[in-house]
Amino acid sequence: MDDVISLGVGEPDFVTPWRIREAGIYALEHGFTTYTSNAGLPRLRELICDDLASRYGARYDPREECLITTGVSEGLDLVLRVLLNPDDEVIVPEPCYVAYEPCVGFAGGTPVRVPTRWEDDFAIDADVVAAAITPRTKAILIGSPANPTGAVQPREALERLVRLAEEHDLYLISDEIYDRLTYTGAHTCLGTLPGARERTVLLGGFSKAHAMTGWRVGWICAPQAVAELCVRVHQYTMLCAPHVSQLAAVEALSGPDDDVDAMVADYDRRRRVFVKGLREIGLDCPEPGGAFYAFPSIRSSGLDSETFAERLLHAESVAVVPGDVFGPSGEGHIRCSYATALPQLEEALVRIERFLHSL
Repeated sequence: MDDVISLGVGEPDFVTPWRIREAGIYALEHGFTTYTSNAGLPRLRELICDDLASRYGARYDPREECLITTGVSEGLDLVLRVLLNPDDEVIVPEPCYVAYEPCVGFAGGTPVRVPTRWEDDFAIDADVVAAAITPRTKAILIGSPANPTGAVQPREALERLVRLAEEHDLYLISDEIYDRLTYTGAHTCLGTLPGARERTVLLGGFSKAHAMTGWRVGWICAPQAVAELCVRVHQYTMLCAPHVSQLAAVEALSGPDDDVDAMVADYDRRRRVFVKGLREIGLDCPEPGGAFYAFPSIRSSGLDSETFAERLLHAESVAVVPGDVFGPSGEGHIRCSYATALPQLEEALVRIERFLHSL
């Protein structure tokens, strides 16, 4: 269908800023096409640690506690393989990114879902998490800001999780790829909370805020023992992230933040317009505090999320993602990415309203 408006893809609709592309072109033209060290370019690791320190007060040694990965996806896989023994359990609050549970399984672990509620803005309830802990529990895996809900975990909720992890000697795996894309308050870096430093693994990268999805550059910051083991697995599987991409990432962190700030401001404008529009056409939508997703309730339609998404696509050529693919708590919702041009978002609202009226 040629006229489909896709709200389904979790990818920036901006091209990588020119100064970053130019750095990649320069690197390619000058022959930087070799392997790097397994842990990644020392300069890039220094910049990542400096950025975490200046932005959040998080302190990591770039030589021993930071490594460069081929995107955050590889970082997640590495960490789970390092931390988990067969049948170890990982608590995964849901709705959550679709790769979390499979990656736990690939590493030999068992994902244990715990629900969050849209009525609570998908905040993680430490009491619910505590009830899911067993002698086999090894870690809690969270993403904030979150895909698919856009939820930003309150600092208080994260502090309670840290206390729980201390009490039960658990690891915390924190996917913070959307850290720069927050709109309603400051991002809380989990590794900076009291008691969290020695049991927390931070995952981040350049795909979202810098619009560098295809460059495949992510990072892990973790206590030395964990980071060292991640490098060991990484060197036998991926060896290193692409040299050219790492040099582009060096430029991303070396230059001004103007491009990132402009993209975040644009996403915020679209967020406000789109969420307001969803509510006006009768779809209750929690306020997404980060990322670039809205997760409206479609319960008023009387349809389940898969049926709603399929019928909307065929009737009005609007593609959304059924909420139940992100976990049972996502049923009754659809995920809509507002990483698309504002005119398309406004047209999508018109079509969704027309579809609702047809039911």
